[in-house]
Amino acid sequence: MEVPQRQIRAAFTDKTITVYQAYPVQIAEPAVRAGHFVPPFKLERMTWIKPSFLWMMYRCGWGAKPGQERVLAIDISRTGFEWALAHACISHHSPGSGESQADWSRRLRKSPVRVQWDPERNIQLQPLPYRSLQLGLGREAVGRYVDEWTVAIRDVTDLAHQIQATRDPALLPAEQPYPLTPELATTLEIN
Repeated sequence: MEVPQRQIRAAFTDKTITVYQAYPVQIAEPAVRAGHFVPPFKLERMTWIKPSFLWMMYRCGWGAKPGQERVLAIDISRTGFEWALAHACISHHSPGSGESQADWSRRLRKSPVRVQWDPERNIQLQPLPYRSLQLGLGREAVGRYVDEWTVAIRDVTDLAHQIQATRDPALLPAEQPYPLTPELATTLEIN
């Protein structure tokens, strides 16, 4: 089966979706203990969430990059995730989108959420010919993420290290295509 060029693939239930982030110990441990993000996590900074486990592994080097030593799986409400998608703006202007550069630029400045589509990765962390979603949460979206959407936070660093060592695909989180309304697909520029 052919994978679409842009598709959200994630582990999710009827009520939650799992996204991934990697942090230093000083941010990760208090968050895991509290079950939500607490200081020294900063609400003032844009925070990027990734539904793809392997894209997160590529980004954090299996939890080995400085400042990204702890890999967290954050279960957030699907309602919150879909709010983020509905309020998102693609981070780069698409000339064929029918929107002028100036209109896109204005929309980007106002949007509390940024969308990036980056090459998905295989278990060897090599790029695949299709894209994976990253969401940058800023301003209002960060506060909602921390205070409203987060249901649970788990440290999955040991799992990341185990998969890196074994390259056993059976250990990977079970990700599947995330269902989108036509309106959300349009916002995310999914054809």
